[in-house]
Amino acid sequence: MRLLKLVIIFEIIAGLIFAAAAQDINRSASIDSLKGKVQVKLINEKSWNSAKVGMILHEGDSIRTSAGSWAFLNLDKGKTATVEVKENTQLLLSELKKNDSGDVKDTLLDLAIGKILIKVQKLRKESSKFEVKTPTSIVGVRGTVFAVEVENLK
Repeated sequence: MRLLKLVIIFEIIAGLIFAAAAQDINRSASIDSLKGKVQVKLINEKSWNSAKVGMILHEGDSIRTSAGSWAFLNLDKGKTATVEVKENTQLLLSELKKNDSGDVKDTLLDLAIGKILIKVQKLRKESSKFEVKTPTSIVGVRGTVFAVEVENLK
């Protein structure tokens, strides 16, 4: 019985360590500045809430801006990219991953509507990718400044 308790405790501790290590593999984006009505929808929440400067966004989180509003995001504290989310835009941070050693990074931003201006730092590894998905296409880059815009069909 005592051995069984030790095994269960060991498994719980190992699970906690594994969960902490898995979090290190995911990356984040911070909201460095914003103007106007900017909202975020975190992956585990059902509703949109007001964004705040300094807020950290993770994979699966979304951000949207209203008319006359904008937000400025830093991916990995600006080491990977900066993203300016223009007015009337909705953007999902679809994929923000890195491998165990941290040298291969995969980024996928899903732009539903609106416009973003991105400055991507040069990717260090050939296997890294930075992509922006729209309803009609996927754009991939290695390191450059570019804008992507999705217009409403109405």
